[in-house]
Amino acid sequence: MTTLAMAMYQLVHQFPGGSEALSAAMGKAGVDCGASTLRNKVNPNQATHKLNVIELDTLMAITGDYGVIHALCANHGFVAAAVDRDAPACDLAVLELVTRVWRANGDVGKAVDDTLADGVVQHCEVQKVRSEVYRMQAALNTLLIRLEGMAQ
Repeated sequence: MTTLAMAMYQLVHQFPGGSEALSAAMGKAGVDCGASTLRNKVNPNQATHKLNVIELDTLMAITGDYGVIHALCANHGFVAAAVDRDAPACDLAVLELVTRVWRANGDVGKAVDDTLADGVVQHCEVQKVRSEVYRMQAALNTLLIRLEGMAQ
């Protein structure tokens, strides 16, 4: 199963109440999609039913789960970073972001060290490194966005 397919599946199935609750919430948001149809649309083994962009956007708004965005970005060599619109644009806020970047950098180093420690590189270890690199890229992008917001 691809990362994208897994992200869409989890978007529905990890929500409290699952497809039944999400279907009802989508209906209240003006997007009609029955629970069984929704389950089919996120079933990675189902070739004929797929979520459309409006349904996916509505699901992310309801669940607060943005794994699909991250999976899409990763598939195409990009990184998504949330923009904290309420964060202050000040030196202390930037310093906090710098420390987050340093921490993420250490996490990448640890993941690589752990991967190479036994002399055998396994796919699950590479996935851990990939995850840490992604977090590092997101932290750097957030820092850049904050600095751009401070620019005069």
